[in-house]
Amino acid sequence: MSDMKKTMLITGAAGGVGRATVKHFHERGFRVIGVDRQSVYAEFPTDGLFIQADISVPENLEKIFAQATEFTPTLDVLVNNAGFQVTKPLVETTVEEWDMVMASNLRSVFLGAKLAYPLLKAEGGGAIVNVSSVHAVATSANIAAYAASKGGLLALTRAMAIEFAPDNIRVNAVLPGAVDTPMLRAGFHRGRENEASEESQLAALAAKTVNGRVALPEEIASVIYFLADNAQSSFITGQGLLADGGATCRLSTE
Repeated sequence: MSDMKKTMLITGAAGGVGRATVKHFHERGFRVIGVDRQSVYAEFPTDGLFIQADISVPENLEKIFAQATEFTPTLDVLVNNAGFQVTKPLVETTVEEWDMVMASNLRSVFLGAKLAYPLLKAEGGGAIVNVSSVHAVATSANIAAYAASKGGLLALTRAMAIEFAPDNIRVNAVLPGAVDTPMLRAGFHRGRENEASEESQLAALAAKTVNGRVALPEEIASVIYFLADNAQSSFITGQGLLADGGATCRLSTE
């Protein structure tokens, strides 16, 4: 392994979980390469590299990893965190919307892993953490495209783990439940008949967890770090770790 400072690359770096993950890794000594559609990230670490790009476009991923390779010859961790959500009934979802969700949430991970693989292998191994969702195992109305993409991501995680294991690259997924992020709050408005306030809907979600609250982005960031850190999770690969406050452990008939 290299004696250089460890480096990680994260997509969706400017979102709620993304920002918390950037901070979490940087505080633990990582140089961070962050990628996001957003063009401005004022608080991004000064020793890192921020790339503004839309990862739903395959050519952009090639450009991202070209810049990443100029920044670092190796990579220790890849976090596929970017997510795009269409919140409408399945029968009203257009082909273009469906394709955009799949391109952003699933195809980008396939291509990103292919492009990151040589950098991870050059370091002698590393970790890939895919941010799936509780919607991969249990879902709700008006979010079918997102749920399908996150379910596919969980299956892709297992396939990647098998193929990358000979090169000492572990691949796991975290499946967050409700996390208080801008994307979660935007999703509150997907039910056309639901005019309740964001705070009341947040409270309703919290009541459905065993813990009685929704997660903070920092809590998901710590799970991502756990799965990426060989000191803590060296024998874990091909797994999906639910971080949902116990929401899926309770029978819906209770």
